[in-house]
Amino acid sequence: MKLYHGSNVAVIKPKIIVSDRKLDFGTGFYLTTSYEQAERWAELTTARRKKGKETITIFEFEETEFEKLKVLIFNAANIEWLKYAANNRNNENAVDDYDIVAGPVANDRTAPVIAAYFAGIYDEKETIKRLLPQKLKDQYAFKTENALNCLNFCEVIVK
Repeated sequence: MKLYHGSNVAVIKPKIIVSDRKLDFGTGFYLTTSYEQAERWAELTTARRKKGKETITIFEFEETEFEKLKVLIFNAANIEWLKYAANNRNNENAVDDYDIVAGPVANDRTAPVIAAYFAGIYDEKETIKRLLPQKLKDQYAFKTENALNCLNFCEVIVK
């Protein structure tokens, strides 16, 4: 499968960089099967860092590699996904032993719903109910060197 990484620089040899940003699936190298989602990540990263150019790096990942790795996949925005993402954003899953975690990613339209959940305005069921009509893209967090070694670099597109 093709996976896309959006950034402000080309990332030919991915690394896992620990950051203070609280991400849905914790520390990892994030990719998506959606070119459009990667473009959005490239826009946001370039704007946040105020340098570089919007850049999409494309990788190939053989799905048979899933069998060799410890993988957690959320097939939908459900309560388990919401709890896992919330725990990571609250730094409560600081360490887990998954090589790859994959599942939905909230977009700009769903950010207010997620924010309301974190603020305690919506409970889990209400949050999921409000997210279900959205067409959420996916995200793959490659969390270990073993996982990164399964990625094959294809090309870089600079906007």
